[in-house]
Amino acid sequence: MATVLERTELEASPLADLHAIADQLGLDGFRRLRKAELIDRILGEQPEEAAKDDAAAEEPEESSARPRRRSEADDGEQAQSDGADDRDETDEASEAPRPKRRGRTRAERASAKDSDAKDSDAKGDDANDDDADAKDSARKTPKGADARGRGGKAPKGADDGDSGELAEGVVEVLGNGSAFLRIDPPEPSDRDVYISAAQVRRCELVSGDRVAGPVRTPRRSERYPSLVRIDTINGDSADAVSAGARFEDLPLDYPSERFALESKDPTLQAIEWLTPFGRGSRVLIVGAARAGKTETLRGLRDALASSKELELSLVLAGARPEELASWQQDGASAPVVALSFAASADTQGQAVERAIDAAKRVAARGGHAVVLIDGLDGLHPHAARKALAAARNLHDSGSLTVIATATQPFGGESTVIALDVALTSTGTQPILDLAASGTLKPELLVGDDGAKAITQARASALEG
Repeated sequence: MATVLERTELEASPLADLHAIADQLGLDGFRRLRKAELIDRILGEQPEEAAKDDAAAEEPEESSARPRRRSEADDGEQAQSDGADDRDETDEASEAPRPKRRGRTRAERASAKDSDAKDSDAKGDDANDDDADAKDSARKTPKGADARGRGGKAPKGADDGDSGELAEGVVEVLGNGSAFLRIDPPEPSDRDVYISAAQVRRCELVSGDRVAGPVRTPRRSERYPSLVRIDTINGDSADAVSAGARFEDLPLDYPSERFALESKDPTLQAIEWLTPFGRGSRVLIVGAARAGKTETLRGLRDALASSKELELSLVLAGARPEELASWQQDGASAPVVALSFAASADTQGQAVERAIDAAKRVAARGGHAVVLIDGLDGLHPHAARKALAAARNLHDSGSLTVIATATQPFGGESTVIALDVALTSTGTQPILDLAASGTLKPELLVGDDGAKAITQARASALEG
């Protein structure tokens, strides 16, 4: 399995998916393992002797997996249950023959008591991990399909419950990373097929891909059938698509195609010509509190939304509650994630990473994705820099542009848009702090004459 799955993939997967993988591999006692230990067992890092010792020490008992009640999706689509696999395993465990009980010595009873205490701690950790996975799931569809190997295929010999039926349709990726195969796109139907988040990541699926593969019938508490594996993507073999170069390894160029904002707003006009940015730029809007960062980001979103060639994604990470409501009610592109500043740095970082991963898949397929983030201050510095570093202009292919807000630059930005809080507070337009703003290699975006004009304007601003 170590040659199929990577540790980063497993660490990002919910516990239910890890349990499914462990069950398919035939690992003993996997439910008693903590998440990190379970990943080690899956990757084969635990010595075989230790695994045998664990299996020998494990005493038969009633299954510790307990069915958990889940609420239905708020927007009307009954979701796949991420506890379905657990319940099936519980049934299998309860139906298995149990050895006859016999008397135990005092030493055995003491050893069993110590083992029960450890089991209780492990189960508590499992429950906490399950709760964390549940919170990360989107409102529309919780995670819950079987985890698969590279190319979306099940490990060899696994009992995947294949119904023998084949399904083909168009992928619609959801906010939580999972997806649906729409049989009659674009409208949802009861014939649609659920695709797990793990399959979406491994096959780098994006909305609009045409996918085909076998399906299994719904299990208890599941409304939709699930895709067993992905055979073809847009007519090509899933193995061939998955074997392609990683997004990070694709050749890239400096941004050279400027975004035309065509706005009447003085600040946006100043940004377009004095701090230009284009496809593949890493753009950071910086300034003190109440300098107008969020409103400037909103203006850029509105200006870019008119382009049909761009796939826009809005992530609200650490925003004010009032701003969350305002973004969601303005009628433009709705945020894919909306978190207030009360969310932890880890939660905000995970939300941003999911949006960036989806945009990477768009760019790798030749599309042009733009991710707008408000903002990065609540993330761990490394997570913020990682999000910015994802932006790139792929050579003879697509692009990923990241536009975010923050108090200060992190370093590595290709365009910094600095706002002056003094100008904002007095209503002076534009609110651009030209001396603190700048674009790397602006001549590639506006030509040599345009770059000279920017230099002259900045010199005049410094003299003034």
